[in-house]
Amino acid sequence: MNEEFPGYKLLLNYEVNPEKFHEYRQFMTTTYVPSMGTMGFQLREAWRTAYGAGPDHLVEFVCKQRGTLEDIVENDEWIGMNEQLQKYVTEFSYKGVPYRNITQF
Repeated sequence: MNEEFPGYKLLLNYEVNPEKFHEYRQFMTTTYVPSMGTMGFQLREAWRTAYGAGPDHLVEFVCKQRGTLEDIVENDEWIGMNEQLQKYVTEFSYKGVPYRNITQF
């Protein structure tokens, strides 16, 4: 099956250190998200788990080109940002998946 997708998602999962939440939030809003924009990604959604199992935070970025998604893992800026992000979080992981913007239920 060869399906066309309107883009791709980059999903980030992690736990935020509660003592560093303020610094984490400032880093994400002033550095991480704007830098992702210059690399061809747009912030789509950010979720915080308030109750139950699952990652504390799930952040979803989207891009249009598969190459953008594939190139990010070797991008020195992205690697450096994730090293800095890990000052504020634990259990960091990411994955790329095809994106379908389905709005019908």
